[in-house]
Amino acid sequence: MPAKVRYGVIGCGMMGQEHLRNIALLPDTEVTVIFEPDAAMAKASAEYAPDALFVGSVSELLDVEALDCILIASPNHCHVQQMEEIRQKRPLPLLVEKPLFTDPKDLSELEIFKSSYPAPVWVAMEYRYMPPIAALIEQVREATGGIKMLTIREHRFPFLDKVGAWNRFNCYSGGTFVEKCCHFFDLMRLIIGSEPVRVMASAGQDANYKDEMYDGEQPDVLDNGYVIVDFENGARAMLELCMFAEGARYQEEVVAIGPEGKIEAFVPGPGRFWPEKLGEPPVPQLVVSPRSPKGPRQIDIPVDPTILDAGDHNGSTYYQHEGFVAVVRGEKEVPDVTLEDGRRAVEMGLAAQQSARSGQAVTMVTSKLSSVAC
Repeated sequence: MPAKVRYGVIGCGMMGQEHLRNIALLPDTEVTVIFEPDAAMAKASAEYAPDALFVGSVSELLDVEALDCILIASPNHCHVQQMEEIRQKRPLPLLVEKPLFTDPKDLSELEIFKSSYPAPVWVAMEYRYMPPIAALIEQVREATGGIKMLTIREHRFPFLDKVGAWNRFNCYSGGTFVEKCCHFFDLMRLIIGSEPVRVMASAGQDANYKDEMYDGEQPDVLDNGYVIVDFENGARAMLELCMFAEGARYQEEVVAIGPEGKIEAFVPGPGRFWPEKLGEPPVPQLVVSPRSPKGPRQIDIPVDPTILDAGDHNGSTYYQHEGFVAVVRGEKEVPDVTLEDGRRAVEMGLAAQQSARSGQAVTMVTSKLSSVAC
């Protein structure tokens, strides 16, 4: 068991820097080495990890002896290649940002990786750890008597600027339903406790990025849509996404309903985007509404301000790293979010992308999912 858990970090853009801030809050952890090819992002990252060594490649990072685990927070389309390089050279406990992959063509390589990687791999699904959503997950069976319907709504701001605008294009991001929404498909599987059998989507690009051009190409990512998912156990779920609705009081709303009642989680967006003129940002809430006896209960679920200020995900990145460090130390046997979880969440996103393009429902058979070519 290492006295201090030493991270190597691959990719320190916006999300990578959030990871750095949260790692810095954890006891007995440090970032010892970083690979970030963009000079501006590397400079910004040095403020959060001032003692880290900056290197010029993944290979050089793996050469650093003082290393206990690795975080991959690079652009989506880089993940699989970087995971394979780690597997071949120095397989350490790995936390890889979502989405795990972006194209069905990656699946054969991922299967080889999964069958031969000797260290634990945790796929970063921060939304599981948002305190109001975590509370909903803990109480959902009792509150509903068994879920029949699940609705997830995200009304938020457009995609932020990323290095090289990779998040503006389907071929690099996997598409909005993969990049943004694999979080929600992961939550659907987790909360419902069943596997998807059919995915139906209607979506479009109706407000964002229309006046942007990059190397002569206009962004092609979706900015709003609905996705309906049928599950093996008969439950159904719906995602409602709008990325031009940052004026909303809450960014995420999760509603689960069963024969005995309803439970809802309300999560505000990043505090840095809340207008000062409106006072303090909203407090996360859980609302439990039994059918009998009637009487909704509203419960505030505040987050420690220090943890809240360390990122844009309602404190969840910190709690996720707590669990990952426990795995690295051997105090926790299995990652909360496995490679299988990461794979299935992406497959659901790819199915939603395909359904939105074709106008047809997609049966969940991996081999039939289509690629998004550049």
